[in-house]
Amino acid sequence: MPAWFVGLGAIAADILYMLLVYFGVVHLLELPFVRVFLWLFGCFVLVYTGVESMKNAGNLALNETRGGHSELSRSFVQGFLMSLFNPLSIMFWLGIYGSVLAKAVNDSPLDQMLIYSGAIIFGVLLWDLCMATAVSFFRKYLTSAVLRAIGLISGVSLIGFGIYFGVKAVQVLLVL
Repeated sequence: MPAWFVGLGAIAADILYMLLVYFGVVHLLELPFVRVFLWLFGCFVLVYTGVESMKNAGNLALNETRGGHSELSRSFVQGFLMSLFNPLSIMFWLGIYGSVLAKAVNDSPLDQMLIYSGAIIFGVLLWDLCMATAVSFFRKYLTSAVLRAIGLISGVSLIGFGIYFGVKAVQVLLVL
């Protein structure tokens, strides 16, 4: 259940971004200052999270308690905040989805746009349900050593993406 609620929180943030796209916030991404800020913010968040993940990889342990009301609401909030401040989510919803939406608005009626958006949300819900089920199923195989390895690999990956975002910020700054 906590994994499902993390996914529901992430979907709530995705819906918020989708609404922002519908209200025209996409045009802010055309400003070089905003792009540089997003790249630098993403760099900082990802590198910091990666370092923390690696630093705390040895402290991971399985939590046997499940599904209390406060745990579920905390999981929802964590999923919402992670998705809301995830630079990849920001770039996807405001960048990719925004540009696709801008083209589709000219080519499709409103009812089709709502169907497309509903299909995207349904797909994300289905994905989150599958992931929560997989996490629940494979939970018995997660030993402390496996969790430590996942924490280290995740940390390295996050730092790599953070460096990539930093490089993109520098590239945009050099073009200005």
